[in-house]
Amino acid sequence: MEKTNGIFAWYFKSNLLLRILIGLVLGAVAGLIFGPGISWVSPLGDIFVRLLKMIVMPVVIFTLVVGAASVHPSKLGKIGLKALCFYMLTSAFAVGLGLLIGNLFSPGAGMDMAADAAAIGKEIKAPSLAETFLNIIPKNPFAAIAGGKILPTIFASLVFGIGLAFIRQSDEERIATAGETVFKLFEGGAEIMYKVVRWVLEYAPIGVFALIAVVFGKQGAAAFGPLGIVTLAVYIALLAHLVIVYGGLLAFNRISLFQFLGKAKDAMLTAFVTRSSGGTLPVTMNVAKEKMGISKGVYSFTLPLGATINMDGTAIYQGVCAIFVGLAIGLPLTLGQQITVITTAVLASIGTAGVPGAGAIMLLMVLDSVGLKVEPGSAVAAAYAMILGIDALLDMGRTGLNVTGDLAATCLVAKSEGQLDSDYWQSTDNMEPVPVHVLKD
Repeated sequence: MEKTNGIFAWYFKSNLLLRILIGLVLGAVAGLIFGPGISWVSPLGDIFVRLLKMIVMPVVIFTLVVGAASVHPSKLGKIGLKALCFYMLTSAFAVGLGLLIGNLFSPGAGMDMAADAAAIGKEIKAPSLAETFLNIIPKNPFAAIAGGKILPTIFASLVFGIGLAFIRQSDEERIATAGETVFKLFEGGAEIMYKVVRWVLEYAPIGVFALIAVVFGKQGAAAFGPLGIVTLAVYIALLAHLVIVYGGLLAFNRISLFQFLGKAKDAMLTAFVTRSSGGTLPVTMNVAKEKMGISKGVYSFTLPLGATINMDGTAIYQGVCAIFVGLAIGLPLTLGQQITVITTAVLASIGTAGVPGAGAIMLLMVLDSVGLKVEPGSAVAAAYAMILGIDALLDMGRTGLNVTGDLAATCLVAKSEGQLDSDYWQSTDNMEPVPVHVLKD
């Protein structure tokens, strides 16, 4: 823990979540009191938006390369492929479910934030579905990076990372050493960006205050309703994904969802409170071993992998929030744009850090991919600030689901490989035990 001294020590030592929440509340109050006259604080919000945009591309490149290169080809095999398929498919279902719930609840509808915004950019012309997928592959990755094009940058980073993963496992020592050197370079870059992200978030309470004050100064108390609808929509989608997707897959494999949740609750609660998949990993591993009877050969690979690339809760959040931003500024997302949101969210999840607040950075990538650029003084920036103000509340739910998904995948992969001990799944009542493959060490 870094020690902070000086006159601002009280600020940096206090809880960031609490500071952002206070910034949201004070900004709303100031906006309601002073009305449009509060617009003089706009530059403070613009600084925050610029800082966020500054870190997006470096975060994308470094974290995706490290995330892809960390999946060693030699370890994939059947277990790795099953886990990867589970994580990618459920993430796609998750963001699709988020978009569905978002369309049903229509958070942000009627806000008309664009009418008072300084700039919203030109109206978005949605490309065809074929063009959307074709544009994922960049003609020049460096031009894509320089131009701030998210999807091509994600694709190029993933390809580079996968190539790096193979190089690191080369039988030729010279090549393997070179690969390891490159990996450490990107790993160091990723760690630097995590630190920079933390610095930017330290300014978040001030930026959120300014942006929210301007929104409420123009919208008045009517802005409270959409935030409540966003929160409700996200949590309904999270619950639906848990019951329908995870519950359905577990039931198909003859494992009780209620029994599974009873065993997973420690990890779920820890993730909910800490808002960190990575930080919860020791608890998640302990649950897999001590309460679910899963072989270490399975959970020691699938759980760290899941903490890195399985972001179902975050994907749901992206879907609902993208719908909110589009409706709030008067530019509802087309079907093609919503498909782009799904593609971007699934691909970007591979490099999303399992740390508090990472989903908010990922949301910038998703919005950019459909032409909703978060620019200083824009309606998109104002809508994004509203989401950021309640992000911690949403983060708790989405992290809880992320970790639950990690355990569900691990449980199902272990069962399919005969690496799940049935003794751990005997009913405590007079019910029949769940028939699973028995593992004898």
